[in-house]
Amino acid sequence: MVLEAAVMGLGRPHGPDFRTPSPGARRELPADASPPVSPPPVLPPLIGPPPRPVPVASGPGTDATRVVRESPRGRLLVAAGLVAALTGALGGAAVATAGARLFEGPAPAPVAALPRAAPAPPAGLTGLSATAARVLPSVVSIETRNSGGSGFAVDERGHILTNAHVVRGSSQVTVVLSDGSRLSARVAGTDYGEDLAVLELDDPGRLTPATLGRSADLSVGEQVLAIGSPLGLSGTVTAGIVSALDREVRLGGSSRTAVQTDASINPGNSGGPLVNGRGEVVGVNTAIASGRGGGNIGIGFAIPIDRAAPIADRIIRN
Repeated sequence: MVLEAAVMGLGRPHGPDFRTPSPGARRELPADASPPVSPPPVLPPLIGPPPRPVPVASGPGTDATRVVRESPRGRLLVAAGLVAALTGALGGAAVATAGARLFEGPAPAPVAALPRAAPAPPAGLTGLSATAARVLPSVVSIETRNSGGSGFAVDERGHILTNAHVVRGSSQVTVVLSDGSRLSARVAGTDYGEDLAVLELDDPGRLTPATLGRSADLSVGEQVLAIGSPLGLSGTVTAGIVSALDREVRLGGSSRTAVQTDASINPGNSGGPLVNGRGEVVGVNTAIASGRGGGNIGIGFAIPIDRAAPIADRIIRN
């Protein structure tokens, strides 16, 4: 019996060398024909299953087998299809990954922190910061029914020096301390010619008195601070210099000399202290020169403390 090897994709064998005997027939060899020679060994293919032996008839009484290989081209086509499918799958995954990356865009670079100064070592305040910290506990805001202003404590008995125009028409006012406490105070006395007034608190132990300096020691160009409650903003500190000394200005309805400064002074600063770099009060902020808008234009005036202190002493004694 001769078994026909399966050939995939090539049609049925044809031609002189591929005649297929009928089932059950034996192949007759001529008398002078040489015995069939076994085919050379066939190496196993690189792809696909190993070759399978197939029994063949080589003559009368002869039993032999020959190796029949399945169609290499068929297996190659199948292998090529598998490779193409695998390549397509990998390519599709790569394209999908690339598309995802293209859609998402490049990964954002890490955001670097903005450069910052190193924390300052723990130390006490210096310069103008130390000056402001020394004076602020002595400065108060003054509230009346009609207006408001600023003032500062001048002794430990609860006396506060301010401008007369701040408390005009009032006998009782409200004083707001630097810690936000609200206390009642009475108007102890006024001097409208000098635009000065003294208040007296009902609870004198709550105040820290300011240190009074000497305005006669001031120099033009010296640095000063103006502290008060401009526009109701309590505890406001502005810095400037002494612009002029003994400036002739109209205060309290008459002509008086004053310390001129470019430290910002606005409505609400009236009655607050003008202090030097050592934290000593050298003037009482009183007036400003303003333009049409009414705001500060860098020209402010303070009553020299050398003139204000004796008036405050007289009011307190009387």
